[in-house]
Amino acid sequence: MNNEKSKFFPILTVVVGFFMLSIPMFAHHGSGISYDMTKPWTTKAVVTDWKFINPHPILLFDITDEKGNVAHWHSEIVTQPSWMVRAGWTKRRTEEALKPGTAVILTLCTSKVGGTSAVVTKIVNDKGEEIVTNATPRQ
Repeated sequence: MNNEKSKFFPILTVVVGFFMLSIPMFAHHGSGISYDMTKPWTTKAVVTDWKFINPHPILLFDITDEKGNVAHWHSEIVTQPSWMVRAGWTKRRTEEALKPGTAVILTLCTSKVGGTSAVVTKIVNDKGEEIVTNATPRQ
């Protein structure tokens, strides 16, 4: 009996250890969970802040309606920084291209709970360059 216990606890420890290490794999959400990816829309916006961070860059921007009312928006970029780098949009290049005050055209999907939160699937800057396009790196 004592010999069985001495074999059981190391095996249990290994199993529990693997389980604990695998938990972070389930922590990341898909964009379809938080955002209505079936209803993308396009708008003109002005960048207020850009953060080139993992797991998704953050874009803060303002949208002005036809009456002149300004709405402050918060968004995550659907792609990851590594894909942007492979497409030539490095941290330095995106920070230069998306400085506060820069006019952009965005395609985005609004949060399912409403408000001024969205995921951005496409960014076109004032030069017509696609910085992000359909969540895949441009080749």
